[in-house]
Amino acid sequence: MTILHIDSSAQKQKSISRQLSARIVDQLGGEVIRRDLSDAVPPVTELWVSANFTPAEKRTSEQQEALALSDLLVAELQSADTIVIGSPVYNFNVPSVLKAWIDQVVRAGLTFNYTENGPVGLLEGKRAIVAMASAGMPIGSEIDFASGYLRHILGFVGINDVQIIAADQLRANQDKAIEAAHQKIAELTARQLRI
Repeated sequence: MTILHIDSSAQKQKSISRQLSARIVDQLGGEVIRRDLSDAVPPVTELWVSANFTPAEKRTSEQQEALALSDLLVAELQSADTIVIGSPVYNFNVPSVLKAWIDQVVRAGLTFNYTENGPVGLLEGKRAIVAMASAGMPIGSEIDFASGYLRHILGFVGINDVQIIAADQLRANQDKAIEAAHQKIAELTARQLRI
């Protein structure tokens, strides 16, 4: 199994989402592709958009260079069986670096296609496990715009098997929230071993 392990927290040492995603990856085992988004993923630019909508065989060297990182990120996603994403909740949503990664990998013709019946994801057969950490907001509540967005965008590219493991409301009871997340990870690993 190949795992794409993505972390998006600005914190390196004290991040709960990083700790949880690392625990998931360690317990799943397999070959790991590591992508730390805090190392900066640039936003899409006018040149990027122009290059993306130019047929590959007609792109200039400047356009190819503009898409080089995106092409690499898409290749990582395509090669993975399981995607493990560590995401804190910043201001009720995902960190901007995770949104930037999403903008780089959600590409017509590569990760989804337009059809006469609407868009169709091209990454079927993969699964995603999202480790989320929130200081105050309950994951799954009406003010949680992060987990629903991640489920939707992953489903849009064909990844419909999405599991959320949350350590939420950490400011109220951090130890209890982390213990509950660890229990969910243990249950996930136990199910994996039975498959």
